Amino acid sequence: MKISKFGKVGWGIAAAIPLAFLAVFFLWPVGSILLRGLTAGAIGGSSGVVSEPSAAPLATFMAVFGSARTWKIVWQTVWMALAGTGFSVLFGVPGAYVLYRLKLPAAALWRGLITVPFVLPTVVVGIAFRALLDGEGPLAFLGIGQSTTAVVLAMVFFNFSLIARTVGVMWASLDPRQAEAARTLGATPWRALCTVTLPQLAPAIAAGASLVFLYCATAYGLVTTLGRPAYGTIETEIYVQTVTYLDLNRAALLSLLQFAIVAVALVASSRLTRRTETALHTNTRGSRPPSRTDIPAFLATGVMLLLIVAPMLTLVIRSFRVNGTWSVLNYQLLTASSGVGMAGGTTVMEALQHSLAIATDATWIALAVGLPLSYVLSRRMSGAWATVQSLIYGFVLLPVGISTVTVGFGLLVTLGLGPMAASPWLVPIAQAIVALPLVVRAIVPRARAIDPRTREAASTLGASPLRVLLTIDVPLAARGIVLAFGFAFATSMGEFGATSFVANPQYQTLPVLIVKLLGRPGAQNYGMALAGAVILAIITGTVMMAAEVLLHSDTGQLWWWQKAQRKCAAKIAQRRGMPAEPLASLAIFSEKVAESSRKKQRGRHDGSLRTCTDGLSTRT
Repeated sequence: MKISKFGKVGWGIAAAIPLAFLAVFFLWPVGSILLRGLTAGAIGGSSGVVSEPSAAPLATFMAVFGSARTWKIVWQTVWMALAGTGFSVLFGVPGAYVLYRLKLPAAALWRGLITVPFVLPTVVVGIAFRALLDGEGPLAFLGIGQSTTAVVLAMVFFNFSLIARTVGVMWASLDPRQAEAARTLGATPWRALCTVTLPQLAPAIAAGASLVFLYCATAYGLVTTLGRPAYGTIETEIYVQTVTYLDLNRAALLSLLQFAIVAVALVASSRLTRRTETALHTNTRGSRPPSRTDIPAFLATGVMLLLIVAPMLTLVIRSFRVNGTWSVLNYQLLTASSGVGMAGGTTVMEALQHSLAIATDATWIALAVGLPLSYVLSRRMSGAWATVQSLIYGFVLLPVGISTVTVGFGLLVTLGLGPMAASPWLVPIAQAIVALPLVVRAIVPRARAIDPRTREAASTLGASPLRVLLTIDVPLAARGIVLAFGFAFATSMGEFGATSFVANPQYQTLPVLIVKLLGRPGAQNYGMALAGAVILAIITGTVMMAAEVLLHSDTGQLWWWQKAQRKCAAKIAQRRGMPAEPLASLAIFSEKVAESSRKKQRGRHDGSLRTCTDGLSTRT
């Protein structure tokens, strides 16, 4: 695709402002923390609540990395992440087979059920497992509440759907005749699976496992709500050193260590994925009915479905139980109390209002930054421009590979203790940074799916780049924009890692307050935390469900956008004397308007216009 001089200017503006935002609010804070970890020096702040500059950086470095406690924390972080990854793969692969390869009644319902945990806030999942395993929970007799085992179970609860979906999509596309041929030649079902099917699935398994390890190694919300068992993790130690001991140098060194672990995991998984790639034979038969040989896979999937349903069901039930009887007292206290033993402070309903307001601001910030970037990244380029696109895309996705604790700690040190110490925008910006990669990933694939010839036809007929964007890109990518809105809002509502560092004590969010209630003694505090978690889960789940319904609905565009298009089309048609028939897309109408004003060129463009119009009608 060739870019005109005007197009280069537009590209520059569309990319420069969002990239400048990321540079100031992501690259600078995270880079400052990593640099501080490398130099073990102090970063000043206007509040004065920082450690003094280290006279001996090497001594500080040795004090951290020479401590046995540091390496116990590192080992616990790594082995819990490995265990969570291993069990997610162990149960996720059979789940992928059952849900994506076999013909099941209500298969879409079961696939939707397993994806519910992945969109829930980590605070909700952590408190749900506490309700299941602690105190009066139905599995309290196991004695694993607030233990590392509970943390690993919560990690598997979170990430099972990621493996099942990643592997299942590829498994559904594999040609089953290869495995059938191996069975015909005498191979057992297990051998055919290991020698034929799994090698073809290896890229998907490696890619999914790398993401699961990344999420497990940065599961700060889960570990915190489950009581920081044993030594905790690197992230919880960063929070303790920052908030409790005010030792920013030690926290910076731990952030550097956390970043190194994540970077090594990403590089290793990337190389593993490339080495295991193989040619695939696509499946043209579709799914098949279950058989007796599928019983082990059904058992493994059933165990995971039970693990998914049990904590959430227990959370809801226990939120309505007070002193062994059914009651709505926990919900009544949400508006009247900030917790037993606390004078004044923020109530749960006030924190909910804060979260809704902050999440709304964060969503608009993420969309304001993500939409121009998606515009730049969705255009098909070649040569040097394609390289520039790849670099921008990689930079935008960096927050996925950086712990939210590191982001929050960096914002606190660089901005929270300095120029934005009292700014109400620091928390929305932190949440927008976390949500931005999801926004871009939701919009770019759908925008890239638009046929470039559609834009070219509109440009040939005289439409300006801005008009092409508004009448073609926005309507046809509307589903992706809606999904991006849902992801951004749900992520911001449940964000805890970065928010816990920069949240104003007088303006707390709901996830932060829930964790504080869990840390206070008293049955009423615990009951209020349960009720608050239920409300948070309902809000985030409803938002994501609404986004998914719009994403998979038969209507290609948003109803309000369609209404505005038709109203605009009718007015302009009346002025130009054109038929005011219902039009599926304003893009089609724009081309018809251009056609009527260029009758002399109609013969030359009639064929391409008709093709463009038919294509748009089919898409919408």
